[in-house]
Amino acid sequence: MRAIIAVLLFVTAAHAALWGVFQQKQQAPDFRGLLPSASYTPFEPGHTVVDVAADSAKIRADLKKFSTITRAVRLYTSTEGSELVPPIAAEFGMKVMVGAWIGKDDNRNSREIEAAINLARRNSNVIGVVVGNETIFRGEQKIDDLIKLIKQVKSAVNVPVSTGEIYSIWAQHPELASNADFIAAHVLPYWERFSSTEAVDQAVNRYQSLRNQFPGKHVMIAEFGWPSSGYNLGNADPGPFQQASALRNFVVRAEAIGMDYNIVEAIDQPWKYFEGGVGPYWGLFTAAREPKFSWVGPIVNPDYWKLATIALLVGILMSLPILRLAEPTALQAFVLSTAANGVGAWIATVFAYWDSHYFVFGSSFALILGLILLVPLILIAMARIEEIAAVAFGRPPRRLIGRTATLAPATIGENLTFPKVSIHVPAYYEPVDMLKQTLDAVSRLDYPNFECVVIINNTPDPAFWQPIQDHCRSLGERFKFINAEKVKGFKAGALRIAMDRTAANAEIIGIIDADYVVDPDWLKDLVPVFADPRVGIVQAPQDHRDEGRSPMHYMMNGEFAGFFDIGMVQRNEENAIIVHGTMCLIRRAAMDMAGGWAGDTICEDTDLGLAIMEHGWLTHYTNHRYGHGLLPDTYEAFRKQRHRWAYGGFQIVKKHWRRFLPGASRLSRDQKREFSLGWLNWLGAESLGVLVAILNLIWVPIVAFADIAIPDKILTLPIIAAFLVSLIHFVSMYRMRVAIKWGQTLSAMVAAMSVQWTVSRAVAQGLITEHLPFARTSKGGLSRMSIEFQAFWEAVIGVLLLVGAAVLIVTNSYKQIREIYIFAGVLVLESLPFLSAVAIAILESSRINSFQFWRNAGVRTAELIGLRPVALPSVASPPQPVASEVHREAG
Repeated sequence: MRAIIAVLLFVTAAHAALWGVFQQKQQAPDFRGLLPSASYTPFEPGHTVVDVAADSAKIRADLKKFSTITRAVRLYTSTEGSELVPPIAAEFGMKVMVGAWIGKDDNRNSREIEAAINLARRNSNVIGVVVGNETIFRGEQKIDDLIKLIKQVKSAVNVPVSTGEIYSIWAQHPELASNADFIAAHVLPYWERFSSTEAVDQAVNRYQSLRNQFPGKHVMIAEFGWPSSGYNLGNADPGPFQQASALRNFVVRAEAIGMDYNIVEAIDQPWKYFEGGVGPYWGLFTAAREPKFSWVGPIVNPDYWKLATIALLVGILMSLPILRLAEPTALQAFVLSTAANGVGAWIATVFAYWDSHYFVFGSSFALILGLILLVPLILIAMARIEEIAAVAFGRPPRRLIGRTATLAPATIGENLTFPKVSIHVPAYYEPVDMLKQTLDAVSRLDYPNFECVVIINNTPDPAFWQPIQDHCRSLGERFKFINAEKVKGFKAGALRIAMDRTAANAEIIGIIDADYVVDPDWLKDLVPVFADPRVGIVQAPQDHRDEGRSPMHYMMNGEFAGFFDIGMVQRNEENAIIVHGTMCLIRRAAMDMAGGWAGDTICEDTDLGLAIMEHGWLTHYTNHRYGHGLLPDTYEAFRKQRHRWAYGGFQIVKKHWRRFLPGASRLSRDQKREFSLGWLNWLGAESLGVLVAILNLIWVPIVAFADIAIPDKILTLPIIAAFLVSLIHFVSMYRMRVAIKWGQTLSAMVAAMSVQWTVSRAVAQGLITEHLPFARTSKGGLSRMSIEFQAFWEAVIGVLLLVGAAVLIVTNSYKQIREIYIFAGVLVLESLPFLSAVAIAILESSRINSFQFWRNAGVRTAELIGLRPVALPSVASPPQPVASEVHREAG
């Protein structure tokens, strides 16, 4: 434990050191004087002065603060409360450049002109009037009409009059300059895609160009600024350090060359959301009237170490559960603590973003929703990292039953050396030959004291049950046959009937599916585990004997394998395995205590297993294959099977969640954690993936056409990170634990992704319905491939996601906003599960879904490149699989 604590302290210290190393500190020229002018908008557009005293007090407080940094303010309107500014500014010795807002509305234009004239006449501290702000640039007035308005104001006031326009408008229209008393040019390098380091040179260049074009004319840079936040625009890089550096360099340079200038703007304007991500962030002060940076000394983030403290504290808190692990290794603790501190750094980034941005209702809702959806994704990613660390660097499994393990002799019940086992085989419209194979294998079990109860339910066709009845008779008195009609409660109802016909002295109940061929050693090897009277369940994995049918079955079998060789092995260490309805041995006393088979879920096996654990019984698992069944016949059957498991799993969540409350059952804290994370990992991850993809699709037009980018550091990059963790988890765990080749591993990943939509639909149906009918998984070749395309909705959503990504890339080709490109990448990643389903559906119906096709293709390729064709041996029987039938059944 001392070593683990040392590792945690080391990771925390390294995390703190990284914050120190990456702390930004920039040098810029000091400025100790006063700015000549700064833009000031006291109210949002549309404001009407109602309470003059209150509005005057607010303006007075602003100007008192601004008087310490600027000698004058520039207004953009002479109404909506701005008319209160000149007399209040005079109290602090400040000058005012009055503005008249000019648009397309002639009546409003007249009111603005009249108000501006009155302010200039009545207030001696008014030093000029600016008629219109980028009116020509916005196309709201023609040059001649604007000149008339300028002349009108010039004739009525005794101060210089001009209009505010971007520098190119002045350069292109010398007649505008000749009718203005001075040139009020707007130079905003950000909107021209220059970087913050280029901004000052560009501004000075524009200034000198205008002076050269209009010699003798006073030139004022009426707007220069840099946003402290928002999205990049080409090379333009907004940010607090960039803003401070650009402005400090600009004012020192401007003072040196005698430039007259106005900084835009004094205060952040949160209402300028229509200018995209940067509109609200041009101020020298925040909307709370706090200065954003210092004009002297190094440029630093004053809240940097507060954020570092948040990151470190969260990292420490999330690392504490490592101390509860059973004998963790140093490397295991290092990986987990590193991940925990990474999450801490992300949370600190979220705090920083929230503290430095402004939100309207829509953006607040979108951000909060995005963060809420990210929390479970991050928990899932952390759980996967924990599993990687446990398998790669942790202790080897302690509770796993190995084939060669030394087992104590079984002494159950009446001290019998071989306690009686009753094997139950439920069947529903199963192929006769397949079921006979299953029963024949049972008859060959190397165990002297067992019976087999075969129950065919709801199958009135004699062709399915009569041959099985006859076969049971031929196998001897150990085999009991039941043909039950109108059975309620799905498979559980049939198994309840089987229990009624079970021998009274049977101590252990064995469950196998109708397609499973068991090995002779199954009972001989595993029954002795029940010598421990605390053991309630012993579970063996499922596997399949027909993966050689087609490449599609090959990939399905590889996908099934991960559950039994990875998840079940790890869960077994915490006595939290998922019970599945075949290759399972259950102590009868434990079953009776848990209430037996319940018919209120369609995953009765997992339901019963969890109920048994809730009563305190131990469970054990072996990853040795003691039986082989059949894979689903078609991709449609594969999807229906997964839908049934997911829907049944959600039923189990709704049924059992109260028993996870403190004191509600005998489940340990580790068992509750394993089941909770398991449900979140399977049901939650798949459903959240679909939900996030659909929400992102809805957001595409807003991002593409409204200049609103998704914040990458707190939303999109974590999604990419979670995807990469899932990818690394899948590949690494398969390579460490599942004995299959690389090709089958990658194809298994495609099969696993392909059921995301299926699982999410099942969860959605579980939210709105209580019971769906039990759907038998078609096996044994009875079902035919459906004529319907099995991935229609996946194709629709997948294509829409790709189209959305393309739209973002095309519309962003001019703006080149980094966050939008990242968001487009997220859409592509989110399309992969949907396109995986499409690929498998296409594969199933194509000629390439045949091993013979690939053999022939190999021969043809060899001939094409000049190699001597080699006759490949034909496969007489399918290769023995490693995989199994059930995948993440309930959680």
